[in-house]
Amino acid sequence: MTEEVGDATELDLTRYIRPGALVAWGQGCAEPLTLTEALAGQRQQLGGVRCFSGISTTAAVRPEHCDYLSFSSYTAAGANRVLSEAGLLDIVPCHYSQLPDILGRGPLRADVLFLALPQAGPDGTFGLGLAADYLAPLIGRASTVIAEVNDQVPDVGGDRRLSRGEIDVLVRTSRPPAEYPGKPASDVDIAIAEHVAGLVPDGATLQVGIGSLPAVVLRHLRGHRDLGVHSGMITDEIAELIEAGVVTGARKSAGRGLTVTGLLLGTSTLISRAAVDKSIRLRDTRDQAVLAAQHALVAVNSAIEVDLTGQANVEVAAGRYVGGTGGAADFLRGAARSAGGVPVIALPSTAGRSAAGTASRIVARLSGPAGLSRADAGVIVTEYGVADLRGLSLVRRRERMIAIAHPDHRAALESAAAN
Repeated sequence: MTEEVGDATELDLTRYIRPGALVAWGQGCAEPLTLTEALAGQRQQLGGVRCFSGISTTAAVRPEHCDYLSFSSYTAAGANRVLSEAGLLDIVPCHYSQLPDILGRGPLRADVLFLALPQAGPDGTFGLGLAADYLAPLIGRASTVIAEVNDQVPDVGGDRRLSRGEIDVLVRTSRPPAEYPGKPASDVDIAIAEHVAGLVPDGATLQVGIGSLPAVVLRHLRGHRDLGVHSGMITDEIAELIEAGVVTGARKSAGRGLTVTGLLLGTSTLISRAAVDKSIRLRDTRDQAVLAAQHALVAVNSAIEVDLTGQANVEVAAGRYVGGTGGAADFLRGAARSAGGVPVIALPSTAGRSAAGTASRIVARLSGPAGLSRADAGVIVTEYGVADLRGLSLVRRRERMIAIAHPDHRAALESAAAN
């Protein structure tokens, strides 16, 4: 039987969370802010609690809360970055598609789920709100489901709805949903985006990863027609393309006419659009058969560095964990199998400035783990051009990669390749 708490200030989490339990919650715009804030505020009474946090903006994810809370994640994005820099984030290396299994069983089995839901519909069931990603499959597998039902969260359409009986504790709230604002674009980002936009044909289906660079790419697609979306996440820029009539989904092979996503990751611009646009649908977007069946799936993801053979480091920069494997490999492989698809990794040619100058992000040898194998390498883009590595030998790959490196680093890369 569902227990209802009408005043969130009266929620006593010690009744539902045991010491040592693992608590997982929605990420991005789907973060249940009232619940995560309550967790942080009651952490001493709860004793030691483990937390699995995705891309988060909450004030709960802070180093000073690690006295009684411990944090793990698949990514160092969002609020997790501060934890990672303080050495307080335990990274779980995995593909995004593996998260439901990882959190559904084994040492990281989620005991308690925090959800941010809209109000119930006319039939009494609840939509998933603003995300249907890795937490949705865990409903019914976790011991306890605590849902923050927020009258300011829109009921975005999706295939999965919850009955009241699937919720153990229901907390009524009224507050704006979590937001994840983007970052300003640099001149280099703009140059890269112009190259990537040229790889996107009219009628293509888009997948975009997290970061400022994919967002800039989307802004350069205003002149395109009948684009579709099948992506693990969508941002403000997708909402703007829908509003402009660029994204229609008219030529999609699967989900025609629909903008399909697992997660909203943006601001009120995106949330407001999703509240009224019935073409936006929350679904599991990881199925390789569906990805391969899409018409001209263009997957746009970024990396920290790429070596001369095409393998990419998407996790570690200058010895610090700053990224995550995420869904890049899943979507790049799907794009490679899609008819007319283009698997894209886009990145600036250099990073950082010091007395020694800039460091090349096209490298002879990766400084971090190879999160994306060279067997999955497709099209690599920097501000200096496009290197299509598909079907090329190692020698030919080195030639094309050096051609898109910063001119100041090409000689050193050629020397390294020769050796």
